[in-house]
Amino acid sequence: MTPKHAFLPVIPGLLLAVVGLAAQRIFPDPTVDAPKASSPGKETVVLAGGCFWGMEAVFEHLKGVKSVVSGFAGGEKSTAHYEQVSTGTTGHAESVKITYDPSQITFGEILKVYFSVAHDPTQLNRQGPDHGTQYRSAVFYMNDEQKKITEAYIQQLDAAHVYSRPIVTQVVPFNGFYAAEAYHQHFLENNLTNPYIVYNDLPKLEALKKQYPQMCKR
Repeated sequence: MTPKHAFLPVIPGLLLAVVGLAAQRIFPDPTVDAPKASSPGKETVVLAGGCFWGMEAVFEHLKGVKSVVSGFAGGEKSTAHYEQVSTGTTGHAESVKITYDPSQITFGEILKVYFSVAHDPTQLNRQGPDHGTQYRSAVFYMNDEQKKITEAYIQQLDAAHVYSRPIVTQVVPFNGFYAAEAYHQHFLENNLTNPYIVYNDLPKLEALKKQYPQMCKR
């Protein structure tokens, strides 16, 4: 395990405080969004927002999400390996590829979860205890519609002052996604007592269930 996932002590009551802080913010629905599809299908989006363990776990719990894969985006295929990406020199960001049914969940609804509970989009080149460009906030859009919806929602959130600081999320064209090593897949589910998971990622799931119970799988 590399230093970025160094285990941290759990402070009593901190988890509830983190969940409570997230719940205090009111996140509006996107005013610009794609309508729900009239029939089942498959759409894909790649998002980066810190360590992919917690990102993966959050989106796996959403209704309409068919699969989530942890991996790397933003760099070249030849450097898409965990140890290399962890140096912060490859151009990659730890990311998740989300495949969803647009008849059950819209792109805008995915963004709402992404910006509210999956990560803090105001942190530049870091997320919590993890530092470096590999932990940047980024939406790798697949088409013009995804770009338009993302940019509009960022403007909407900034205008509403949902966060006290500006959102720094990059909105960049998709140029490839490379799955991470097998042990990174479904990491939270397989490592519930890992201190990093307990401290950083389980609070995200609690926030998701508290803020958006209607969107969660049962």
